[in-house]
Amino acid sequence: MVRRITRRDFLDGVLLTAGAVLAGPAPAEAASYPPAATGLRGQTTASASVMHALRDGNFWDKAGAPEATSETYDLVVVGAGISGLAAAFLYRQQSGGKARILILESADDFGGHARRNEFTARNGRRIIGYGGSQSLQTPSYFSPAVRQLLADIAIDTGKLKTHYDEGWADRHKLGAGVFFRKEVFGADRLVRQTERAADWVSATPLNDKAKRDLIALIDGSVDHLAGKSRAEKFDILSRTTYADFLTRICGCDPQVIAYIQNAPEGYFGIGADAFSALDAWGNWDPGFDGMDLGDVPQRAMSASARRNLNDPDPYVFHFPDGNAGLARALVRALIPEALPGRGMGSLVTTPVDYGKLDVERSPVRLRLDASVVKVVHDGAPADARSVTLTYVADGKLKTVVGRHVVLACWHRVIPYLTQELAQPQVDALDDQQKVPLILANVLIRDWRALARLGIRGFKAPSAFWHGAALDFPVSMGSYRFPSKPGDPALLTLLKVPLGAAGLAPNEQRLAGRRMLAGLGFAELEHEIRDMLGRALAEGGFDPARDIEAITINRWAHGYAREYMRPWDPFWPDGKLPIETARKPWGRVAIANADSGAYAYANCAIDQAARAVRDLLGHAPGLPAFADFPGPPRDMIGME
Repeated sequence: MVRRITRRDFLDGVLLTAGAVLAGPAPAEAASYPPAATGLRGQTTASASVMHALRDGNFWDKAGAPEATSETYDLVVVGAGISGLAAAFLYRQQSGGKARILILESADDFGGHARRNEFTARNGRRIIGYGGSQSLQTPSYFSPAVRQLLADIAIDTGKLKTHYDEGWADRHKLGAGVFFRKEVFGADRLVRQTERAADWVSATPLNDKAKRDLIALIDGSVDHLAGKSRAEKFDILSRTTYADFLTRICGCDPQVIAYIQNAPEGYFGIGADAFSALDAWGNWDPGFDGMDLGDVPQRAMSASARRNLNDPDPYVFHFPDGNAGLARALVRALIPEALPGRGMGSLVTTPVDYGKLDVERSPVRLRLDASVVKVVHDGAPADARSVTLTYVADGKLKTVVGRHVVLACWHRVIPYLTQELAQPQVDALDDQQKVPLILANVLIRDWRALARLGIRGFKAPSAFWHGAALDFPVSMGSYRFPSKPGDPALLTLLKVPLGAAGLAPNEQRLAGRRMLAGLGFAELEHEIRDMLGRALAEGGFDPARDIEAITINRWAHGYAREYMRPWDPFWPDGKLPIETARKPWGRVAIANADSGAYAYANCAIDQAARAVRDLLGHAPGLPAFADFPGPPRDMIGME
């Protein structure tokens, strides 16, 4: 009860609250204003078609000769995610503010996973949500480079904290819930959680042994490795998955595993069967209270678990559109004509003029729907004075020339774009198997059903979706989250599609990506309506009546994977694949969250700062960046 709010709390549906609303006219139609488009968004089949053809080896057979655009820039950036936008900003800043820059993005919107979703409710109110990257986590750990960039683009994390209403849920007497599905647990039942497991577990459809085991895990204080030293315990926990810890060491009923299996997926990109018990301890998962493990993060823990164990900041640094607010701030700094205004509040309320992102004679241009397919130096990389990039736009193959290039696409794309890399670097790039992710935003006409049930959201163990929750209580400028249960709001649903439990994480993610490729909007919508209708039935929720719109953000290549035990034996002391993968060559540097093996906005910015330094050298005024994934090295325990 004394812990700060953490990201895990939000992913569990424990502290998520109602989505924000904004009165006012809608911006342009979705066709010219991508955030307003509903249906299937993110990495769609259409947006990935060029890269899939390149991957499958049949692109160049039909490509034809490219058309030279005669455009030449000081820097060309491939990818308009946070890393790409930050690299463009830092390069221009460190070059004296006069560099000409082109940013090429294969999707129809900028921001990468930091995507904005907008809706218009039936009562005319505008509602904004996030479609991927969620919040700025733990500003206390940000590097000097990240802090300076945020200040330079007018993002004040201190003010962000004040925009979050931490007392909102308590005032509305909203708690957390768990929905048990009959397919797994024998009955459909929504249970409201309380502080003590003994007070709510008895109401679940778990069998009697599973109830006793779960209560003992959450409320109890047992040393499951009694007689072992602390060092021995840490060694065992680092080599044991959390699922094995619960079954083989704690002796829990299989239904307990069914209850816990997908709980860590949204945070670690893998389930209880494939992340270590040591990380589970760092993640505040149950079963460790009586084991005398102290409070010092350990070297073998993943970066996220280390940070979560001793996170000095609450998880409240959130724009109404998530880290799309950060992406928009970078676009404003680079192309102010496309997003006029000042201050964080206007970032929320001012629509982007997409027609002004790519304007001739503008010093910085952002070109959407432009898929880069080839990157080659104009001569030997060590001696070349420029790089030619070939890209597809409007169905035509075109070329552009850059004095420098930053590849801010994800790692596994890069070997398809260039033949200039040695095999060890290609292998290291291929190691970064991204975590597939689906994030759905569901516009509901009101949140009375949740108010009647007394919940902010619920998790759904062993279900298709991990649960559903109302959005964050954030107000900025004229933007306000719903104040009454009768207001329209957004429900956010998360899914990390994975393969069968027991496989190695990369194999599970590959299987999940293949599964995701076979799921269309209709199948995903059915799962949404089915779960919400069953889970919220006692609150009077009717999917046919209460759902007004759905946007599903499908990220087949989602978040960067972290290194973690027991699957990555080189972690943390061996040579990391990212150290080889991110090496620059000639006039090309790499910047993305993959380069830090850490799926957070601050990592994306740090890697952008490193890439700019790779290109420009130790330019004066460029603050220190973090080249190590996760919290600072001095956060790692030495016990």
